[in-house]
Amino acid sequence: MNFIIVGCGRVGAELSHHLFKRGHQVVAVDSNKEAFNRLHPDFRGRTLEGEGLAESVLERAGIREADGLAAVTNSDTLNAVVAHTAREFYNVPVVVARNYDPNLRAVLEAFGLQIVGSTFWGAQRVEELLMNPLQKMVYSAGNGVVEVYEVRIPEEWNGRTLGELLDPLRQCYPVALSRAGRAFLPDAGMKLQTGDLLNVSSTFEGIGALTARLSKKAEA
Repeated sequence: MNFIIVGCGRVGAELSHHLFKRGHQVVAVDSNKEAFNRLHPDFRGRTLEGEGLAESVLERAGIREADGLAAVTNSDTLNAVVAHTAREFYNVPVVVARNYDPNLRAVLEAFGLQIVGSTFWGAQRVEELLMNPLQKMVYSAGNGVVEVYEVRIPEEWNGRTLGELLDPLRQCYPVALSRAGRAFLPDAGMKLQTGDLLNVSSTFEGIGALTARLSKKAEA
């Protein structure tokens, strides 16, 4: 497949190399030719010096034949405009834009783009690890807005039902329950056992409420 990476900073250079290693045709674009020094020595894709907003640069990068484009510069505004141009004017099938500043996230969302906000997501993950050591995130969707977590059932909830645990909560839904190496599709009436691994789909607020609930002793 043919991919264009606009912005050859740390993220762009790493992404370009990963795609190249997978056998894809990659063009890395940056206005500063020294940025290409960040590329891995094994990278054999194309590099193109120029402004990512320039029509001539995008044309030379092969945007009309591109299967995907990622705008990953350190400017959210530039990423939004480049990604919007690629999708709306060149009909690139898959377009992704990086969100660098969480305060400007709305700029990219206004374009209806697929965005990756590494700063926002990273800060949230560190907070989760610091505040909730009992939980583990196993899948993230929508920039970390909804994630699948794995939580271990403590002794205090042994014998109680899944419904008792989750029904009072919002934004937290069961996905699977693993016990003694076997996985089940859980229902509200399933009785929990100490050591069960419960996977739930949840927002950040939902998993916080679940973790707090698991930390409390079950009521008599």
